[in-house]
Amino acid sequence: MPELPEVEITARRLDQALRGAQIESVLVPGVNALRSVDPPLETLVARKVTGVRRRGKHLIIELEGELALLIHLMSAGRLQLYEKRAGPRDRTSRLLLRVRLAAQAEAELRLREFGSKQAAWVKLVRSKTLEDDPALATLGPEAWPDPPPLEELLDVPRPLHALLRDQRTIAGIGRSWVDEILWAARLSPFKRGADLDEPELALLRGTIVQTLGSALEHYERVITLPVPDKLPMPLKVHRREGQPCPRCAATLQAVHFEDYVIAYCPTCQTGGRTLKDRRLSRLLK
Repeated sequence: MPELPEVEITARRLDQALRGAQIESVLVPGVNALRSVDPPLETLVARKVTGVRRRGKHLIIELEGELALLIHLMSAGRLQLYEKRAGPRDRTSRLLLRVRLAAQAEAELRLREFGSKQAAWVKLVRSKTLEDDPALATLGPEAWPDPPPLEELLDVPRPLHALLRDQRTIAGIGRSWVDEILWAARLSPFKRGADLDEPELALLRGTIVQTLGSALEHYERVITLPVPDKLPMPLKVHRREGQPCPRCAATLQAVHFEDYVIAYCPTCQTGGRTLKDRRLSRLLK
């Protein structure tokens, strides 16, 4: 799933390429992806892009006339700018949104989605109501570059892994980067937020900033347009179950849930304890 570093680098690259570009036409082949009707999408034609930015895991394309496209990639969406326009069929993914640019002969912006579920979405909203949209109004403070002190945010009896990827608590972190952050901070994914002492809270805040910032520095070096479908994520523990811990060489472990996996190092994070896996026994299948 694209998280804060992946969405941020996408916003930066698109901002550089699209700022000042004029829209020639807009098409929504994935009709269910469009979550708004007023103003109509056709009002984008002939308007210029004034900027592209990120809020949490959302992309915001700002346009002249006080309009904005609000986009959420969800788990399998990709927003990419291509030099050549798409053919009539793209069998590798679903095309949800196509924005063709004037004065750039073949250039077009495409929102595509992989997998069997259509979850990515787009809204056209008026800029003055953007922050009131339910998708943004419920978000917590940004996890990067300057998150607030964590004392009040995390002072609840919930596991850190759940708290840090709850967008209402702090915006931008998901399953991949929460594994990396907790490993770097040497904290158990199941330690409760309310149980953190002041040094741990300070360490965790610093680790969030450093981990996400380092990921962005990596992407700045290696990512160009079009942003690839699969970004070269600089992960050390996420989905590395069975491999040696990069810090202590102990075998990385994982806790499996129905739709996600928590990765951790038992030596660095859980005092040598291997946490109980949540998968049903194969004997029950």
